[in-house]
Formats: sequence, structure tokens, C-alpha cells
Amino acid sequence: MATITGAKVIITSPGRNFVTLKITTSDGVTGLGDATLNGRELAVAAYLRDHLVPLLIGRDPDRIEDMWQYLYKGAYWRRGPVTMTAIAAVDTALWDIKGKVAGMPVYDLLGGRARDGAMVYGHASGGSVAELLDDVARFRDLGYRAIRAQAAVPGSPGSYGVRHGAIYEPAATALPEEQLWSTEDYLDFAPSCLGQVREKFGFDFHLLHDVHHRLTPTEAGRLGRAFEELRLFWMEDPTPAELQESFRQIRRATTTPIAVGEVFNSIWDCQQLITERLIDYIRASVVHAGGITHLRRIFHLAELYQVRTGSHGATDLSPVSLSAAVHLDVTVPNFGVQEYMAHSPLTHEVFRTGYELRDGALYPSSAPGLGVELDEEAAARFPYEPKYLPVGRRTDGSVHDW
Repeated sequence: MATITGAKVIITSPGRNFVTLKITTSDGVTGLGDATLNGRELAVAAYLRDHLVPLLIGRDPDRIEDMWQYLYKGAYWRRGPVTMTAIAAVDTALWDIKGKVAGMPVYDLLGGRARDGAMVYGHASGGSVAELLDDVARFRDLGYRAIRAQAAVPGSPGSYGVRHGAIYEPAATALPEEQLWSTEDYLDFAPSCLGQVREKFGFDFHLLHDVHHRLTPTEAGRLGRAFEELRLFWMEDPTPAELQESFRQIRRATTTPIAVGEVFNSIWDCQQLITERLIDYIRASVVHAGGITHLRRIFHLAELYQVRTGSHGATDLSPVSLSAAVHLDVTVPNFGVQEYMAHSPLTHEVFRTGYELRDGALYPSSAPGLGVELDEEAAARFPYEPKYLPVGRRTDGSVHDW
């Protein structure tokens, strides 16, 4: 019987920070797990290095479910983004190992494909509506069938999702940037902005929009009603989800589909949202929701209530997470869409990937395991850089949800 003989935490910053766990077995098989928590990377690295890695040595890598329960229940202090991201790294690495030992891609271990590829959505944005329209046209020319649209709100420099440069990455160096935000200006601007997208390009593609937790339930309901004639694929994160029942008010107010969950860590964060059908899409990710093992539980619960998947997939997840997400996406019957942001060329110097983007969909690697390898020599060339996500402030100076 093979055992785990080593586990290494690798921190690298090829354009942005990533934390990766590399597990090695006595048979010489290695597996990778993403442990990146944007803006709090070193907290997860320490949790892994100081608390979990000593528990792995000598254990059977085949016993994925037992390992998950051991790390989750054995900690006593359960859940939370740091704990669940660390557990996710272990879990994903073990699935990678199991696939390599079996000589099968992970999607075959999960029951085989339910579809050939996973439709993705791209991120169109602009500092003005005119710039946004040009960017939407670019994504349509690239073959995307689903596009998220974000534009800078006039007078609100803290507008979310506007790309500066080739790749959108909001984490900045040094201390957090404090960004001003006006909800009133946004509520006036967003329906008109997205209306111009529909007016120019029509309805033959899926249009998405991210509110990024910035509204009250009442404000979100009003915005959802204004969006109804635009037939959005979804309105994402309309309000902070700590109070799950607040989505009942939004659901009563509008028929615009609702997506939420990129900051969720466990099935308990979305149990009420799913079982009461207060949302249409669950956006939990492999890396922040306990790995493939636990995210699959969330997706199976969602299937019972006709809630579809729409996993987070920004560049604050490494290619290891993206690959794991696509392996899971192609197996679940209630797949909806996969978020996708292309990683930088520097990132691909560190991570060698096998998934492919074609005609607006991602196709998983057919190699055994997840189909991602990490070049440790390349990783060493990019040392960690302290970075923080922004902090939002209202125009009166008070702190607001970013």
C-alpha cells in the first residue's frame, strides 16, 4: 500500500500570488492542490505547513473521503475560508494522485462526462459605455456565448470589475486601496449601461452582470426589476449573503435570475438559499469550498432543487483549481456556466496545463489526474509579493462592502 511521504507548500507570484500544495507518495506519484486565498495567501500557507502537512505523512492517499472528514472534523474549529481552502488543497491533490494511479482523468473517476465541454463566460469591461461595447464585441468575435458586462459608473472610482490592462486583477501592492462608491449613481447607471449592450448586440448571447455584494435586498429587488426586459443570464451577488433569508425578499421582487456563492466555504453557507430556491446559480469554487469532495456535495444538493452551477473562476484561482473545476463541470447534470479569466503568460511559465478553450467552452485534459504540472524552478523565480484587495467606502467616508 502506498503512503504519503511528503507534502510541500509552494508559494509563487508570476503576476499574482498563488499557493500550491504538492503531495508525494511512496510510489513517487505527485498531486497538486490549489491553496490560494486572495489577499490572505500566507495564512493558508501557514495553516497547511504548520497544522495539516504533519497529519498527512504516512497516511493512505486513496482514502480521500476519510481524509476530508479527518481534517474537517478533527480541527474542532470548523469552516472559514482559511481552513476550507487548506482542506481543499489536500483534497484536490489526492484526487490528482488517484487519477494518475488509475491512469484516468479525474472526470472519469467522478462518473464520466455528462457533456463534452463547459461553457464559460468572459469578462467585458470598460471605463465608459463605449469602451464596454467595444470589449463585448471583442469577446463575441472570440466565440464566447456568455459575457459578463461591467463599466465604470461616472463619479464612482470604486466601480467593480473594470479591467486596467490585459488582465483584471484587483489586488494591489502595499496597503489596501480605499475606493469611493455611490450606490445611488450605480442604480441609475447600470440598467442604461446594460440596455445599450442589448440594443447594440441583441439577445443571441448570454449577458451577465456582477453587483458584488453592494446593495440592500430592497435595492437589489429594484435593480432586478429594471433588468428583467434585458433577460440577463444572472445578476450576481446582489447583496451580502450572511443573512440567507434576505434573498427571499429579492426573489419576491424580481424574476431576474440570481447567482451567489464565490465567497462560500461550505454547504451550510448555501443550504437555505438552495433548499428554498432563493437563487438560480451556486458559485462556490473548488479551492474555497473544501475541494472536489465537498463542492460535489453542494452541487448534488443544488441539483435536487433545480439550482445550477456557476463556479467562480477568476485569476485569483490557480490553473490547478480551474482544471479541477472543469473536470467537475463536465460531470454534473446541473451545470450552468463556468467563470473563466485567462491566466497571464507568466502564470503559464509556472503551471503547465492541458485544458483547452474552444468556441466559448473549456475542455478538460484527458491526461491521468487533473492534467496540470508545476515547474518548481520557474515558481522559484517569482517570489511572494504582499497584495491586498481594495476596501470600499461610501462618499460620506463610511466603510461599505467592496
